[in-house]
Amino acid sequence: MGFSSGEIETSGRGFSFLRDEPLDMRYGKNELTAEKIINNWSDQDLTKIFREYGEERFADKIAAAIVRDRKTKRIETTFELVRIIRQSTPYFYHRRRLHPATKVFQALRIAVNDELNNLNKFLPQVLDVLVSGGRLAIISFHSLEDRIVKNFLKEKKREGLIEILTKKVTRPRHEEIAQNPRARSAKLRAAIKI
Repeated sequence: MGFSSGEIETSGRGFSFLRDEPLDMRYGKNELTAEKIINNWSDQDLTKIFREYGEERFADKIAAAIVRDRKTKRIETTFELVRIIRQSTPYFYHRRRLHPATKVFQALRIAVNDELNNLNKFLPQVLDVLVSGGRLAIISFHSLEDRIVKNFLKEKKREGLIEILTKKVTRPRHEEIAQNPRARSAKLRAAIKI
């Protein structure tokens, strides 16, 4: 779901924690930015989005550190946020395959762009434009998106509107992940309209 990783990485909008850019994360021209969330939302609200949208294990510690640090200086760039995340998480967390900022950045991107709500609006619309026999294939990249897609397809199957083509989620093979490491979290689900 969403934009290509190449577009996001070179956007200059702070989607990547590997580049020092302004904390924006907007796909479009909406008012809400990651910088506004980081500098204005309460400790509880930050913890909630990090936990719910990022499934971040140390959500409360990261949120508390953000609130503490922003009292002395606004947090405006990706590297400033990454520094806070690194300082507020245990050392073992930095030694994993996943970068310690991954889940927080995911949560901020989802919140800024209202991604889950947009997905919930999109799915019924796409089914409306499909003709009988038309196929729908959706690739999601994290469990929150996948859960929404899975539940939507199950509901429409119960209603007799579709037949699910992928009984279980389809994941990339090891060869594909070796060629394209970003595919590692991809999940494909497909259906045909009756």
